[in-house]
Amino acid sequence: MSEIPSDLKYIETHQWVRVDADGTATVGITDFAQEQLGDVVYIGVPEMGATVNGGEEAGVAESVKSASDVFSPVTGEVIEINEKLEDEPEIVNEDPYGDGWMFKVRLADEGELEGLMDAAAYAEHVAAEE
Repeated sequence: MSEIPSDLKYIETHQWVRVDADGTATVGITDFAQEQLGDVVYIGVPEMGATVNGGEEAGVAESVKSASDVFSPVTGEVIEINEKLEDEPEIVNEDPYGDGWMFKVRLADEGELEGLMDAAAYAEHVAAEE
């Protein structure tokens, strides 16, 4: 079973979001997603200052096996990107919930989080896909 931290929120397309007290939301792909992809060789992230919309494509993760769109769980302005992934995309495989984060946004609406899955709901979703 994939690792599913309880302090995050999830969407069906296997992305996670962690919201800090200041309203900054960090986004990445789940452990399950990186396992399905295999060895990640490229991560595409949105541009700084871009607006991403919850549930819409915001980037791409490419592996030796396939490419997969990355969706943003939340709506907001991109305020930081993980520049380490440009040279070391494999960090996503090694630490998907830590150093492998993809981008950070300033949340447009914290109420949007209520529609996302918690760890238990996401675990059920993953189990149904396995």
